[in-house]
Amino acid sequence: MTEQEDRIAREREEIAARVASFKATQQKFAREREEYYATTLGNAWSGFTRPPFWD
Repeated sequence: MTEQEDRIAREREEIAARVASFKATQQKFAREREEYYATTLGNAWSGFTRPPFWD
């Protein structure tokens, strides 16, 4: 490989690593949002008592 081809290959590897890191971060944020939502909604529903329908 020429020096230019080596440089291009390294740049592609760096880009691929950055994309993978970004994707992992986005997945982490999505999991945290889902956990927060589930916890918050669960806490809201646990404090709510629904009156009987047939009263």
